[in-house]
Amino acid sequence: MNIPYKAHPWHGIHPGEQAPTVVTAFIEMVPSDTVKYEIDKTTGYLKIDRPQKFSNTVPTLYGFIPQTYCAEKVAEFAEKMSGKMVAKGDGDPLDICVLSERAVTHGNIILPAIPIGGFRLLDRGEADDKIIAVMKGDEFYRQWNDVSDCPSSYINRLKHYFLTYKNLPGETSHCEITNVYGRDEAHEVIRLSMADYQTHYGNREAEKPV
Repeated sequence: MNIPYKAHPWHGIHPGEQAPTVVTAFIEMVPSDTVKYEIDKTTGYLKIDRPQKFSNTVPTLYGFIPQTYCAEKVAEFAEKMSGKMVAKGDGDPLDICVLSERAVTHGNIILPAIPIGGFRLLDRGEADDKIIAVMKGDEFYRQWNDVSDCPSSYINRLKHYFLTYKNLPGETSHCEITNVYGRDEAHEVIRLSMADYQTHYGNREAEKPV
C-alpha cells in the first residue's frame, strides 16, 4: 500500500539478489500468443509489436532480465567468443527463454529462473543473445543444470524460431546463431549485460529485489 506507482518492468525491478545464478525474468510472451508482445520502453506497458506472420509460435516463456542491457561489453564478448565482427549490442534488455512443465497462460508477469545456457544470435551484426533458463522449482525441468542436459531437438526448436520468425517465405534471414553455450558462459553474458545497464542507466533508482 505504500508503493504509489507500478514499477517499470525494465528499470524498476531488480534482476535478482542471486543473479546470475538465479534471475528475475519478466515474461512478455507465452507459447499460445499469436502476436508478438514487448515492453514499451518509455511507459513500461506491454504493447503489441506485430502479429506473428505465420503459424510459428514462441516455444517457451519469453521475456527479458530487468536491469540488463546489450551494449558494448556484451558486443565485445560476443565478438570474442564467436570470432565474428559484432558491430554493437542490440540496445535491448537481455532476452531469456524459460522452460516450464506447467502452462503459463499470459505474460506481463515476473518469475524466478535458473539460467542453464544460451545461444549467441547476431541480428544484422548486432549481439542479441538468448539466455535459456528453467523456472525455479519446476518439477521436471529442474533436473536440467546445463544446456548440455537438453535434447538437441529442443534446442533446435528454439533456434529455428529465432532464425525464422521475422521472415516471409523466400526472404534472406538477417539472423545468425554462432554459438550454443553452457551455464558458465550464460552467467558471464548476464554479468556483462548488467554492467552495460549500469553504464547506461545506473543513475536510475530501482525497487528493492523481488
